[in-house]
Amino acid sequence: MQNGTSESHLRWYQGISRYQWLVLLIASLGWVFDVFEGQIFVASMREAMPALLGVAPTHALVASWNDWAFGSFLLGGAFGGVLFGVMGDKIGRSRTMIITILFYSLFTCITAFAQSAWQMVVLRFFVAMGVGGEWAVASAMVAEVMPQRSRSVMSSIFHASSVFGTILAAVAGALVVGNAGLGESAWRWGFAIGVLPALLTVWIRFQLAEPQQWIDARRQAEVDPSLRSGRVAELFNNENIKNTLIAVTLSSIGLVTYWGVHISGKDVLLKHAEWRILNEAGVAHDAVNKQQILSQHKPEIKNAEMLSMILNSVGGGLGLVLFGTISNSLGRKGAFVFYQAIAFAISLLMFKLVQQPTTNVWVAMLVLPIFGFFTTGMHAGYAVYFPELYPTRLRGTGSGFCFNMGRLATGVAFVVFGIITIPADQKPMMLAPLFLVGIVVVLFARETRNTELPN
Repeated sequence: MQNGTSESHLRWYQGISRYQWLVLLIASLGWVFDVFEGQIFVASMREAMPALLGVAPTHALVASWNDWAFGSFLLGGAFGGVLFGVMGDKIGRSRTMIITILFYSLFTCITAFAQSAWQMVVLRFFVAMGVGGEWAVASAMVAEVMPQRSRSVMSSIFHASSVFGTILAAVAGALVVGNAGLGESAWRWGFAIGVLPALLTVWIRFQLAEPQQWIDARRQAEVDPSLRSGRVAELFNNENIKNTLIAVTLSSIGLVTYWGVHISGKDVLLKHAEWRILNEAGVAHDAVNKQQILSQHKPEIKNAEMLSMILNSVGGGLGLVLFGTISNSLGRKGAFVFYQAIAFAISLLMFKLVQQPTTNVWVAMLVLPIFGFFTTGMHAGYAVYFPELYPTRLRGTGSGFCFNMGRLATGVAFVVFGIITIPADQKPMMLAPLFLVGIVVVLFARETRNTELPN
């Protein structure tokens, strides 16, 4: 890494080579499509699961099977994140990135041909394996090729690119999944276009070289076998165990609240649209023919849901981008505290007040980006902070393990939700206090601001 006195006056974006920008671009595109493959299910689950089950969208089975699909996705992400994180340390970042992108692209496309709910659940597991693995190797690679003065901002930009994946999924939800002209199987086309990211692997193959830090670490391992790459057990030795436990806890809290609190923001404008439609029709909100009336306005309701998703995601993207700058000012620990404290407060405001039918819909549209900013923004901290905790030979392994054990915790939570059938509108308020737990955990973490990556 370059960190000489000649660079001390440079801003984070100055002196960055063309190749370093290229690494950021390719890693970010992989992460954009990575998130798209995850979010296309969110954008289509109100159509896909009822169609596969052969029941109405309001049937209790739909909520349970969607929770199991979420759980399967998150468990697959945990498994793939660890597997491909280790592979990235052993065979290289760029080669592993190609494998992960092919993995999630092809299995998302295969999902378009699912014939039953259990097939959807199984395929979500395999899609998530690639999704979890791509983040692990891409975050490590971005951290390793950037100078110290730029690393936190570049890693934040990398993670923030996820918002484009969510927006792409929302657009696909509105224009493809919600397209009445495509018939009842329109949701299948949303998954079919998931094969397109596979084309990115051709570019990666000819443009990316392995980071010099990874090459040096491999050479050191050839001389000293104790420095072999990708050993998960080393994450729990005396040197690393505290960092690992704190990082796993932070990611678990962040991902459980993302899928249980943040994602619920996509229903805010949907509910306002449903209330308005029923009121205009003079139908009570608990009427027997409620669903029949709402089904006549499916495109309008779908557009409201996708607008919620976009506003929520735009705010989240801004929160992700700014994490690096905020963490440079407040420190990594201070930034986590800042985001989580306000996330708790804004969640109470959203689900206790803003989501209610008596609240003006324009207020909801104003609060949604703020809600997204704080409930999502801390996730950039995982791309910034986790690679700073481990030496090069463990960077992909450690980052992938810590981030994706959060997926495991979330997957378990959603499997439980599917078994005990907790109403979807109760989950956000049940899970919001986890943000406060995250603040306590951060107090025990190690500060890494203004430090070089461990070799």
